Amino acid sequence: MNIHQRTRRKLTDSEADAKKYAFLLLSYRSRSEKELQERLEKKGFSVHHISGTLRQLKQAGLLDDYALALDLKRQAFNNKLLGYNSAKQFLLNRGVPNEIVNTALKYDEETEAQKIQKLIDKKLKTPGNYSEEKKKKRLWDFLVRKGYTFSTIRNALHNLIQLEEAEK
Repeated sequence: MNIHQRTRRKLTDSEADAKKYAFLLLSYRSRSEKELQERLEKKGFSVHHISGTLRQLKQAGLLDDYALALDLKRQAFNNKLLGYNSAKQFLLNRGVPNEIVNTALKYDEETEAQKIQKLIDKKLKTPGNYSEEKKKKRLWDFLVRKGYTFSTIRNALHNLIQLEEAEK
């Protein structure tokens, strides 16, 4: 075996190893291109092998940032009940490019109002020995942490107060 054959075999092994590691990572959960690239770099694969692996995965349909963004959007909105701002940050933290995030996420005031109402109902079921003012402050802070806009929170709490007054 001459030097050229050994070098070629080593190169092929590295590409195969990069692809194998990428498949392993993707078997756990879907990942963005950026996230997968960072993990492969951290593992010590060369830029050449990483770009080849990512290209092959995209061609095979195993690496799709837009599909991942839609899946993460569903998870953020339906499971976590995050507001628009937190959902956007959630997608960006997972390595989805900003252009794809903006395409996948559309702000819908009606949907935001429904989600915030679910959270308020859930939070109000939790017992606590707090004054009414303290309860509203805690609820406000909770909704801000969930990523809802101030105007959406204000409207939801205003509706809650009107409903409470109507019941009295």
